[in-house]
Amino acid sequence: MTAIRANSILPARRQDIELHTADGLKLVGELALPADRDPVATLICLHPLPTHGGMMDSHVYRKAAWRLPALAGIAVLRFNSRGTSSVRGTSEGAFDHAVGERFDVAAAIEYAEFHELPNLWLVGWSFGTDLALKYGCDPAIAGAILLSPPLRFSKPEDLAVWADSGRPVTALVPEHDDYLRPAEAKERFAAIPHAEVVGVPGAKHLWVGDAETVLDEIVRRVAPGVEVPLPKDWPGPMEYGDASAYADRTVAAFADKPV
Repeated sequence: MTAIRANSILPARRQDIELHTADGLKLVGELALPADRDPVATLICLHPLPTHGGMMDSHVYRKAAWRLPALAGIAVLRFNSRGTSSVRGTSEGAFDHAVGERFDVAAAIEYAEFHELPNLWLVGWSFGTDLALKYGCDPAIAGAILLSPPLRFSKPEDLAVWADSGRPVTALVPEHDDYLRPAEAKERFAAIPHAEVVGVPGAKHLWVGDAETVLDEIVRRVAPGVEVPLPKDWPGPMEYGDASAYADRTVAAFADKPV
């Protein structure tokens, strides 16, 4: 058995993908599937603000893609929204303040549907939670998990759509978040009566040191048949990611400040 570390990459079928938006852009991404079985669920990941370093490789999503196909049988679809760059490449277009990004969300859902990926869940983080709330309540989507939701771009009518849909919504809210902390989050999310607001003690907006807690909470909801907490060790082959790949994007680079 080998300990699973921050840069551990467990076996999976990984493929570079391209998403094509209705307004004519090409977005770059990756799909990670279980190596030896069909997935039990699929995460469509919507990343934090690209203007502050958010991207498909933001650390929680990178760890999800590197671990969850093997540990939980979950497929992980990540992509760079318009104008966003990572090691995978740069998506066409430019950041559009949660307006044109509606086409990015639609393209990701369409890709997952076309490739018959099962049990589709949106996982938004920070800016990505606003995209999920504004544009993600699609008939193909089983539910949404929101990490550090600031509720910055979301409007009451967006929450009303989710309230009317009955689809599950879980907000994981850090105790020390920079924007929205658990008590206020419960008040704001009361607009979705069935929404589950989970305060995470000791956590901060960027989930540094708490990625394992986040992954366990995601798995608990999208794949309830999988035992959590997830294993901390792996008995099979393991590769390691390049820890220096984002040396120019320290957490400080996207430690966004409230507006």
